[in-house]
Amino acid sequence: MSTVAVESTTLAGASDPAPVLLTVEEAARCLRIGRTTCFALIRTGELESLTIGGLRRVPADAPAAYLARRRAEQRAA
Repeated sequence: MSTVAVESTTLAGASDPAPVLLTVEEAARCLRIGRTTCFALIRTGELESLTIGGLRRVPADAPAAYLARRRAEQRAA
């Protein structure tokens, strides 16, 4: 029997609370898509985002909500 070591990387340290907002790059990584595609989803309103100062941020629950909508659309088709 072989054992495989798995390394995990997190956005924050173990003692840090879960992030409330993600950068566009972090949201893209969550969705396994490119940064440009993520910005396109934001531009069309498919992926929720907000601007704080000059920074674009995605609520941490927005990627999951986007996927849920897409899955529901695919089931309905």
